[in-house]
Amino acid sequence: MDLYIKGNYRKTIFSSDKGYVIGLFKVRETNDEQIKMYVNKTITFTGYFHDLNEDDVYCFYGESVDHPKYGIQFQVTNYERLKPEDEDGLIAFLSSDLFKGVGPSLAKSIVDTLGKNVLDEILKDESCLLLVPKMSSKKAHKIYEVLSKYEESHKVIVYLTDLGFNMKDSLDIYNTYRKETIRNVEHNPYRLVEDLEISFPKVDEIALKFAVPIDDERRIKACIVYIMKKIIYTNSDTYLNRNEILEGVINYLNFDLNTEDFELYLKELQNEDKIVLFDEKYYLKDMYDAEMTIVDFLRYLTTTKSTKMDLSKRIKNLESVNNIQYNDQQKEAIDKALGNNITIITGGPGTGKTTIIKAICELYMQIYNLNYDEAVARIALLAPTGRASKRMSESTLFPASTIHRFLKWNKETNEFSVNEYNKDLHHLIIVDEVSMIDLNLLSSLLKGLTKNIKLVLVGDHNQLPSVAPGNVLKDLIESELIDTVYLNTLYRQDENSYITTLAHEIKNNSLSENFLEMKSDYTFLRCNEFMIKEVLRNLCCQLIDKGYDYKRVQIMAPIYKGTNGIDNLNKELQKIFNPPSDSKNEIKYGDVIYRENDKILQLVNMPDDNVYNGDIGVIKNILKIDRKTFIYIDFDGNLVKYESKDLNKITHGFIISIHKSQGSEFELVVLPICNSYRRMLYRKLIYTGVTRAKKKLILIGEANAFVYAINNNIERERKTNLKEQLLNNILNKG
Repeated sequence: MDLYIKGNYRKTIFSSDKGYVIGLFKVRETNDEQIKMYVNKTITFTGYFHDLNEDDVYCFYGESVDHPKYGIQFQVTNYERLKPEDEDGLIAFLSSDLFKGVGPSLAKSIVDTLGKNVLDEILKDESCLLLVPKMSSKKAHKIYEVLSKYEESHKVIVYLTDLGFNMKDSLDIYNTYRKETIRNVEHNPYRLVEDLEISFPKVDEIALKFAVPIDDERRIKACIVYIMKKIIYTNSDTYLNRNEILEGVINYLNFDLNTEDFELYLKELQNEDKIVLFDEKYYLKDMYDAEMTIVDFLRYLTTTKSTKMDLSKRIKNLESVNNIQYNDQQKEAIDKALGNNITIITGGPGTGKTTIIKAICELYMQIYNLNYDEAVARIALLAPTGRASKRMSESTLFPASTIHRFLKWNKETNEFSVNEYNKDLHHLIIVDEVSMIDLNLLSSLLKGLTKNIKLVLVGDHNQLPSVAPGNVLKDLIESELIDTVYLNTLYRQDENSYITTLAHEIKNNSLSENFLEMKSDYTFLRCNEFMIKEVLRNLCCQLIDKGYDYKRVQIMAPIYKGTNGIDNLNKELQKIFNPPSDSKNEIKYGDVIYRENDKILQLVNMPDDNVYNGDIGVIKNILKIDRKTFIYIDFDGNLVKYESKDLNKITHGFIISIHKSQGSEFELVVLPICNSYRRMLYRKLIYTGVTRAKKKLILIGEANAFVYAINNNIERERKTNLKEQLLNNILNKG
């Protein structure tokens, strides 16, 4: 049975443009055991609503939650407005603020005259109000008008939820179309995909209820855009070719599509400004716009003359102050970063990228004679992940931020408050881990910056590219239009260390014959793939005996499934690092057991809680209160509360994917590697995994699989066009 509360809305504490409301509700009746103590009392509620009226009686469906800050709340998933049925309720409703000019006396007269079905009678025929003594035709029409509008919105939302839309989507649809909602939805449901970005499969399912023909033009055009999005975000391409779009559409629609019709639909979508055809490349409009935003911004920075300075004396003085000696490449990087409008600094681990960022900030303060607070107001240090920005801040002693936080991302609207209409005013922008940044994120960042800046992009172009579409750092470097400094000199090693050397050997495909030899920071434990689990188990026990815990050790693998996959090994590692105990509470989610003291990996962005995809934490407490279970996870001092329904947002983090490790460094990294991983073994992936190790790297498995991975530089080439657009628009028109 659905849990509900009945009663009266009292007031709104917060409301968003999208209809999300936090408010107070006077509970009159409930079947939720946790809420029964609040009957005849006021509690907080949250959910998506159209209009709420203090004089109405509502039934909210959902469930109660215990918020760590605000206590017991009722989260509403659906609701209905209950019509007043008794005489007192009808009089109160008709004399409410909703009906201006109708007081209690007139309201009573209306109810006395028309009876308990008064509301239905008025909606059926407004002239019935003229039977009420002293009722003017003008006032009767006004009452009818208000009541009709009041009923319309509720009926439309009920209609939409009955079709299968959730409450949030129903509100979005109604707020977009208002009184035209039903007509628009029934006439062309596919416009919802474009107008409100509701998923095509959902709309398609509902459209077929209206007997829309499977070969309807509107359906096929909406399907083309959907398939383009699906392929682009699956493959991380920025454009597609004609044939792969056609093949995807035919596979989805499950019937042969005439190629002439297909060409016509593509042309119409271009005319409607939904897709762009450029040089036989088909773009989604927003992807093409993002590409051109980057091109236009970088054209300005690269073609606008910058003020050059002789920094040699200042750099020499900084060396003396910091008791450090920069090599020629580092000096060049510092000099260009402060002299150019835009500079790229790229290099592998141990080449001094962080050292250079710190030097750039310090010299900038000197050049412009800034104190610390003034410098913070002018320098912005950014990174795509929370862990990368934290590392940046710790090494430079300047505040750093994720790009999303810097641009003031709104999770609800998926929009940035800092944008082309509300630009940030920092002057020196340094962005680290640029290899992780996709085309859309870079475009959004540049929209939020003034063009009177110095932009420094720092990253390792040999690492894995972004998860989302684009290959930004590679394209920028290969265009050769932006001053790029390559850092090759290795630091961070003693005579018997090997991690940074190995990373460069992998990058250059020049693996030395002694890669199996033990070093002070490196070990290769050879075994076949059937022994990996046992060797890993023994190794972890040894590490625990030496004082290591899972906070200092990070194990990584390329794949999730299989005997040596992440999912299976996480269960084994949990037994070693955090075995069951009577003193530890647990909760089961599917076939996974989460236990107090477990290491956890966050899978989704939760900006309200300051926790992001890829963050690693530890379960501090699992508490069972009545019928609910609450899980408290500590992310470096940030304690975040989850409910059992939120467990799809996390997974165990004893072993994580190499992709999820990007932007992070770990004291000790363990990498299993074997031939059963073969489909994921390629140079860039292994390079990324190896370069996560800060002090010690341990490889477990088959040497021939490791050699194969390093020799395999064949990875799927993403279809990106940023490099060509830069060349066309800057070099040819510069």
